[in-house]
Amino acid sequence: MDAAAQYIARYHMHNPGRQQCASSVVKHIKAPVDIVWSLVRRFDQPQKYKPFVSRCIMHGDLNIGSVREVNVKSGLPATTSTERLELLDDREHILGIKIVGGDHRLKNYSSILTVHPEVTEGRSGTLVVESFVVDIPDGNTKEETCYFVKALINCNLKSLSDVSERMAVRDQP
Repeated sequence: MDAAAQYIARYHMHNPGRQQCASSVVKHIKAPVDIVWSLVRRFDQPQKYKPFVSRCIMHGDLNIGSVREVNVKSGLPATTSTERLELLDDREHILGIKIVGGDHRLKNYSSILTVHPEVTEGRSGTLVVESFVVDIPDGNTKEETCYFVKALINCNLKSLSDVSERMAVRDQP
């Protein structure tokens, strides 16, 4: 079993209901885990690496149960998303969120994102795993729903990779 499969088995097991889908996305980033985690853990600033977020307003501190109101850039079938911080573990590098409102079709959405150190081409790198579970909207299939959510996550993780790798290059002596 490779490292990603081990992390998925340990941290990313969802129990989807009959009208839900669940999946996970894996991304290798050529930047040290501390740089990647410094971006991921900022529940209050998702726009630092999520390209579809135009603004974020926090309600409460950066603690479990805190809620953020996210404004989504035009082009997506949504304008707002209300999200609650479910898990933030700086030691294990785990972030969990649940969408609790908004004008989109991601009902009962929750995700877990974990960040793990790895060595890539002899350099410090990071393995990122993001998993989710979400209701299948009326008129959509399980496959369509998973495809859409995975495409959004892939876009976010690509941007996370780009930002992290730029930071890593800038921080090199």
